[in-house]
Amino acid sequence: MEALSPTMEEGRVVKWHKRDGDPVKTGETLAEIETDKAVMDLVARADGVLRQVAAAEGQTVAVGSVVAVIASPGETVGATVAAAPPPAPVPSRSGMRDAGGVEPAPADVTRVKASPLAKRMAREAGVDLKLVSGSGPGGRVVKRDVEGSASRALAPAAATPVVQSHPASRIPHPEVTGAPFEDVPLTQIRKTIAKRLAASLGPIPHFFLTTEVDMERASEARDALNKQLGDQGSGKVSFNDIIINATAHTLTKHPACNAWFQEDHIRYWHEVHIGMAVAVEDGLITPVIRNAERKSLADIGREAKELAEKARSRRLQPSEYTGSTFSVSNLGMFDIDQFTAVINPPEAGIIAVGSIVQKPVVVDGQLTPRRRMRITMSCDHRVIDGATGAAFLKTLKQMLENPLAMLL
Repeated sequence: MEALSPTMEEGRVVKWHKRDGDPVKTGETLAEIETDKAVMDLVARADGVLRQVAAAEGQTVAVGSVVAVIASPGETVGATVAAAPPPAPVPSRSGMRDAGGVEPAPADVTRVKASPLAKRMAREAGVDLKLVSGSGPGGRVVKRDVEGSASRALAPAAATPVVQSHPASRIPHPEVTGAPFEDVPLTQIRKTIAKRLAASLGPIPHFFLTTEVDMERASEARDALNKQLGDQGSGKVSFNDIIINATAHTLTKHPACNAWFQEDHIRYWHEVHIGMAVAVEDGLITPVIRNAERKSLADIGREAKELAEKARSRRLQPSEYTGSTFSVSNLGMFDIDQFTAVINPPEAGIIAVGSIVQKPVVVDGQLTPRRRMRITMSCDHRVIDGATGAAFLKTLKQMLENPLAMLL
């Protein structure tokens, strides 16, 4: 069992694609494994025949434990292979999964032989070279291998449903059986959330700052943009896209908030990587929009939709949910006016975004209806002081109230 994500300690075997006695080639998918963040492929690291499958579908196995053996054709495999640990209890209710580990584990660093052109093409197409079978000399991955892999990856994408602007609720619905209660083992993602929360709210000295933003101009700008994008056949821009864009620009002006606490030092980032909280089955995950400060609003909107869909289908790669420097959590679509979010360590801050509501406010001495939105910033006091956080929120408010400020 490989460490398929940086935080993986265990993996649950969802499905075997190869059976005992099947021939396998390097790079072929052997099984689908549920980690603490996503469902990922366990691939063959050698050519041969699959033998001694020791982990059944539905079984949870620790990283480093033997799940099967790849033997040479005709090779006799001894009976000394340690079997995987016995499966933990799995509830009968469909959709519930077994628990998994949460502490950081080394990610797979297997080196892949590939030509420079193949490496560049794979990087541009988002193809993982470890999953590509090489047809060049000595198994080297060449241009045609990447082209074939990229076309296969794109084939199912056309059938992917369009993500709705308002995400569906992922609220658990335990079955009513007549029993006084039901015990359901923690899923891997819920166990990770539990440990991360304990590592955040306990050690991190949180404090909170709230401001209310006039969203009239942002609403008008969004309506105008969506009308133009609609005419062009492009995707719509959401308020969340605008908030992420404004947050990224604000962080470039307040780098003291774009930081990590590192025990004996503070790391101030010169790049802005925004973690975007997404509700998924059994919990929450934060895909990362990298270098958000350099991207257009349309680019952010497109990337946010793609990442959200991958998160909900449990297909995010580790590089797509690690390394954020600041996070945004938005519950406005659930009619939540205001809330406080828990900081995602080692980040020093996160903003919690409420719903946009129309309320009477005084403008130029006159009572008038305006669209308003509350934002609460959670700050790590070891990194961000009150005045620092307040200055950040003031700039963010100014950008949202006057979207043209993002162009400055």
